[in-house]
Amino acid sequence: MKNVLLLRTSSMGDLIHTWPALTDLARHHPELSVSWLAEEGFADIPGLHPLVSRTIPIAWRRWRKALFKAATWREIAALRHTLAATRWELVLDAQGLLKSAIPGRWANGPLAGYDRASIREPLASRFYERRYAVSRQLSAIERNRQLFGAAFGYRPEGAPVFGIRCGARLAWLPAGDYAVLLHATSRDSKLWPEGHWITLAQALQRQGLAIVIPWGSAAERERAQRLAAAIPDALLAPKMTLREAAALLGHAAAVIGVDTGLTHLANALDVPLVAIYTDTNPALTGVVETARAANIGRAGEIPTVDAVLALLARVRGA
Repeated sequence: MKNVLLLRTSSMGDLIHTWPALTDLARHHPELSVSWLAEEGFADIPGLHPLVSRTIPIAWRRWRKALFKAATWREIAALRHTLAATRWELVLDAQGLLKSAIPGRWANGPLAGYDRASIREPLASRFYERRYAVSRQLSAIERNRQLFGAAFGYRPEGAPVFGIRCGARLAWLPAGDYAVLLHATSRDSKLWPEGHWITLAQALQRQGLAIVIPWGSAAERERAQRLAAAIPDALLAPKMTLREAAALLGHAAAVIGVDTGLTHLANALDVPLVAIYTDTNPALTGVVETARAANIGRAGEIPTVDAVLALLARVRGA
């Protein structure tokens, strides 16, 4: 087997958007064994794809807050040793940032990535031995697919295929069909009004769906608790790992989510999905639209509950 190292450290959505490129790669080069360098908080994500044989965690987010601590430098030294210990056929930086290019130079193999006109931090391209031009007008998923194709010598074709596994149904889930409300996101400007979530959930209950409300941070838990209290019989999910979240989403009869990583994870698992956008452009960062997944909204627009329900009925009927 030939060893390849993929650099894509964060965020959750960015990692998920890399899976279709891995599916392409597996189709064209099944002889490759891919290791993935990812931020420690997202270390569960890479291994959901069957091509990834190993996840190597990095802790930039934690290290940068403790640069003067000896323990930080010991961890950095240990990572450098790990990356240098394997002879890599290719080290591919799909992140295109200094925080990914620098550890790429620690690895024992040729480093490749986007050219300076194709990335947000052009300085990162100076670290690469091989550089590839990829349009910044493409969606994140297509940019990854084009980069992988250029680096490994093939042309991506057809619709993107995420190719991941969701795992077994979680024991605490309702026995019947359920809908997941992904209400939380990184910026308040991306949120959908709580009153809209309550009205939506009540309509879904009348359709026979149980309601499951997950959360991540303490602030998200407070919001989830408010929603659960206002929606009779709604199930407030326990704290979950990302693998457990994949199992929750993968067995859902419907998922409705704002612009957040878990919404993209639901998209990758091919469940009936409506992604709600209020502050970003879904043409660039939205879910991959299929018969079972659709985007609604745009920057400065708050989609109505009726519009979301109508779109959900369409994707569920597909």
